[in-house]
Amino acid sequence: MLTPTGVLRAFLHAQPDEVGRVLQLLLAGERALDAQAWAERVQSSSLDISALVESGWVQRLTRPLQGPEARLDDFLQHVIASLSGERRAVLASDGGFCLGRTGVDPDEADALSAAAADYSEFSARQRRRGWAGASAFVSFHSDVEFLLPDWSFVPFWVDGAGYWLILAGEPLLNNPALVELLWGIKQAGSRFAVHAGF
Repeated sequence: MLTPTGVLRAFLHAQPDEVGRVLQLLLAGERALDAQAWAERVQSSSLDISALVESGWVQRLTRPLQGPEARLDDFLQHVIASLSGERRAVLASDGGFCLGRTGVDPDEADALSAAAADYSEFSARQRRRGWAGASAFVSFHSDVEFLLPDWSFVPFWVDGAGYWLILAGEPLLNNPALVELLWGIKQAGSRFAVHAGF
């Protein structure tokens, strides 16, 4: 299974590289893959699972793990709350729509979602100019010591759709809830794709 660091590595770019594609396969089903099933899916890759474990992106499990079974709407606010030191968080689309919030009033959630869309455009513009430094995470501080951010913006992409996780206070990203969040989004997209085919 992916670690929180592995999830960030796998879903950080709209067009994942080989490592990202291989890592994303671990969240492709409704339950964790065993090592053999995963190896069969990535036969064409030169990556070795031992190297991914050593990098801290993948962890071995002692028992099978079931993916999130609840509907995304039902568990979203609980999952994103645990990723913020203040239990205040927003999940936004890269287009600026608030998809979920906890501990934040609707007007502030909308303003933060719009800011995420603005930052998406800014980072895309900087990439086109040749600076990749604006393509990752961003934090805003009100103290001059830069010790603890007021807000942190974490971009990620699932199946080509862009999202922003916006966290108040200390971002608690080294948390299994991050894996659960992305796995839940991935499963929701898979369920929709299956139903849309009828």
